[in-house]
Amino acid sequence: MGVWDHVVAGFLAVLQSDPVLGIPIVLLMVLLGFLLGITVGATPGLAGPMAMAISLPILISIFGYSADALLPVLGFLIGIMKGATIGGAVPAILFNTPGTPDAFMTTLDGYPMAQKGEARRALRIAHFSSASGDTFSDIVLVVCAPFLAILVERYLDLPEKTALLILSLAFIASVIGNSVGKGIISMGLGLLAAMIATGEDFYPRLTLNQPALAEGIPIAAAILGVLILGEVFKALEDIYRGEAQAKPPEQTNVQGGAKSKDLRRLIPTIGRSAIIGTCIGALPGVGSTLAATLGYTSAKRRHANRPDANSPAFGEGAPEGIAATEAANSSVSGANLIPVLSLGIPGNAAAVFLILAMDSIGGFNPGPSVFQLGGGINEGALNPEMVMAFGIFTTMFIANGLNWTIGGIFMRWVGVMTRIPKARLLPIVLLLTLTAIYVQETSMVAVWITLFFGFLGYVMRRIRMSPLPFVIAFILGGNLEATARQAFAATGADPFFLFNSPIAFVFMALAIGVVAFNLRKPVS
Repeated sequence: MGVWDHVVAGFLAVLQSDPVLGIPIVLLMVLLGFLLGITVGATPGLAGPMAMAISLPILISIFGYSADALLPVLGFLIGIMKGATIGGAVPAILFNTPGTPDAFMTTLDGYPMAQKGEARRALRIAHFSSASGDTFSDIVLVVCAPFLAILVERYLDLPEKTALLILSLAFIASVIGNSVGKGIISMGLGLLAAMIATGEDFYPRLTLNQPALAEGIPIAAAILGVLILGEVFKALEDIYRGEAQAKPPEQTNVQGGAKSKDLRRLIPTIGRSAIIGTCIGALPGVGSTLAATLGYTSAKRRHANRPDANSPAFGEGAPEGIAATEAANSSVSGANLIPVLSLGIPGNAAAVFLILAMDSIGGFNPGPSVFQLGGGINEGALNPEMVMAFGIFTTMFIANGLNWTIGGIFMRWVGVMTRIPKARLLPIVLLLTLTAIYVQETSMVAVWITLFFGFLGYVMRRIRMSPLPFVIAFILGGNLEATARQAFAATGADPFFLFNSPIAFVFMALAIGVVAFNLRKPVS
């Protein structure tokens, strides 16, 4: 079977899934996830990863753990990811309230436009730019992920793969956050947690003789605790101390739609920012905040060098500022799945929950083997993992289609969500997260573990330590250990197996170089 057979099979796996109300279940789940994502993205204090975290255990309890459940669950999560990306522009433009760090750049020109009575125009520009950047990024994903996976499988053996995982962790720990030292500590804590009760030893490791830890730490409990509960605890404390704005700001006048010629004029700016965001998103651990900043800065510099008499200056309501920011941060989402599907390495919080869904349900192990054509005794057979990969690509393009058709309309409808105070939303998020953990694990021990890691996530945020290196290291820890053990055995127990191969040596040198280079950054 060739590649096109797998493309068709993946497409049909989506369109021929079991119907509900006459609609294929995967299509329905993408639609519901997309609408929920826009709603969550438009609500200050919430974010796409929060909705994905709460939804995942509930979805698994509904669909089960069979391979047939994977596409509906992933379709819903991808819908949330896509919808939340465009929904985040709503509070930034209407209320000058960035729901996420990358949306801050949107406020610089979006809110001034809204104050001039051009909120509808600003929202339409944000929607068009976001949808364009997202679509471009998905096209690059479909082209590059299989190509990269084939290169990895062809040229990298076990030592090289071990060194590549170490390089990825070093890169993530170095570039995320404001301190390389804190990033490395966060990564080390994640690896330490992943080592509990795992490996090939005859007795559980690091369990402190606690039977509850004999099976290891539930991955959902650790990730949801650090990422979601930690953020909730910090936000609740900020509200209590009066550091967070509890009252919603006044809404501006929503008038003045963008014209087609206005959007056509912005296409070059959108194209440049989409390329920037896609390149940034393809790097593990480099998120949409940097992409939005670089996209905005690039457009601002070009605008200053080639001033347009018909366009306001950046920071005073320039449409180019909105277009550059939204195209850049939206184009990260598709490109961020390039390392996920080709290497099994998540790059941001949304990708973490996609990996978690794949690991929890089974039947799909992201990595280089996903894009291998059947050979040997399976000659001529379809590779089910490649079929699943093209099914995932299909759901992403369906979500893009929803973005283009109903995304802009629904964006304007959910503006009312920005008026809900965070003090009311966050306790609901806390309760739903703990309920979701109990639904999946059916154990109070898992709830207590989640609360423990929630406290750990809170402490990390208070000392300005990013929790993302912890989460990614926790996910990759088991794979890193297994690959290292296999490489050690395959090389005849050579303790220098990471340095004997030229490619592995280059990866290790790059890992050391990345850390050393980023140590020179000033700590902010």
